[in-house]
Order: sequence, then structure tokens, then C-alpha cells
Amino acid sequence: MDIWIINGPNLNLLGKREKGVYGELSFESYLETLRARYPQHRLHYYQSNVEGELINKIHECGFLPVGIVLNAGAYTHTSIALSDAIRAVPAPVVEVHISNIHAREAYRHVSMIAAACAGSVVGFGLDSYRLAVEALIEKEANK
Repeated sequence: MDIWIINGPNLNLLGKREKGVYGELSFESYLETLRARYPQHRLHYYQSNVEGELINKIHECGFLPVGIVLNAGAYTHTSIALSDAIRAVPAPVVEVHISNIHAREAYRHVSMIAAACAGSVVGFGLDSYRLAVEALIEKEANK
């Protein structure tokens, strides 16, 4: 299975920013762990700080036979355009957040993309990505 992991704004700074919230590892380091754990699947990675580029990537890969793991970062709470992009493609999308957005500031409690996604995984650190990948693999296996 091909799985695209798409990260939004500021996630290029993992391992450098707010380590108490986001941890010490860069995403690239964690991605190698994921790839080693799932060698039978092709895990692709894309990150952008620009909302339109995230939408373009969803459009680009969302019509292929893939699954998408999306951490939209702060766009989660503001972007109807990302929600529309998710709804526009047939690929299943799992929303991911490293922190528990419901235990943080009130403005982070609402996800504009959750209703468009197949599911959400929040609050398990970088392991949220593994859980999302497993959900997509399981979803594909049960087709």
C-alpha cells in the first residue's frame, strides 16, 4: 500500500520547537522508524507551511490508490479549504495530531477537517502517526 504522510505548518521544526509538547525527534528521524516497521508498504512524506500547497498535494495523491495521514497543524482549526479538498478525493484521510488538541487552548478544540476524515488520532506523540498508518492498512485489508 502507498501511504502519503502530509504535514502542515511548523511541523518542519519538530525536534526544535516546544520540545515539551512535540518531543525531541525530527519527523524525518521518526519516518525512518515507520519505514523500517512497515517495509511492505511505501510511505511517502510531504511537508509545507503553505495551505494551498497542502491542498495541491491532497489533490495530487488523493485520486491514486493510497491512504493519507494528515497533520494539518494549525490549519486544522481554520481551513474549510482543506476540509473541502479531503472531501473531494476518494483516498481515505486520517487526521493526526501529536498533542491532545482537546487538552490545549480552547481554540484548538475544534477541528475543521475532522468530519471530512475517515478518523482522527490525537495525543499519542509521534506514535499518533503509527496508529494512523495501522488504521489505513487495516482499512485496506478489510475492503
